[in-house]
Amino acid sequence: MKKIQWKGGALLAPVPPAMVTCGSMEQPNVLTIAWTGIINTIPPKTYISVRPSRFSYPMIKESGEFVINLTTASMIRAADFCGVRSGRELDKFEACGLEIEEGFTVSAPVLSQSPVSLECRVTEIIPLGSHDMFLADITAVDVDPQYLDEQGKLCLSRSHLAAFAHGEYFELGKKIGSFGFSVRKKRKKHPGGKKRK
Repeated sequence: MKKIQWKGGALLAPVPPAMVTCGSMEQPNVLTIAWTGIINTIPPKTYISVRPSRFSYPMIKESGEFVINLTTASMIRAADFCGVRSGRELDKFEACGLEIEEGFTVSAPVLSQSPVSLECRVTEIIPLGSHDMFLADITAVDVDPQYLDEQGKLCLSRSHLAAFAHGEYFELGKKIGSFGFSVRKKRKKHPGGKKRK
């Protein structure tokens, strides 16, 4: 069946319901942002898009720092709450039972419950309309050691990451492939049934 043109606007899914921490250890704030992603590998760069009306906006603009914290299924109620309530009204950390710890390279706090946190330093602010985009260098990647295997490989499948798609939250499910699997050559077997090393 041929597609029809739909009246939706900014629709791309799934996206991460990332919890962005900002401010300082003494005066922290957290907000949930779906408009984020990786924009460069070397050097590692990311972005977040924030409405100027948000309570966190001037904190990020003035400090030039923030932390993107990935969320898990067990964190999704807090992620939703932090996306619809303002730090002007209440302490969202206390309301959600969230804990923070110091980062390695930025003064913005890191969310302890997050399996992976990206410490970021703003390099440019781009006004886009409803949102301003904060382009940033990733200055450190903080990982909960429970998600590392014996060889130091990151096993995010253990963390039950959450995703956001068109107003709904989902828990990531089964693995269906890995990068490059579609072109990877299969190893040949010896006549005895053993693979060549």
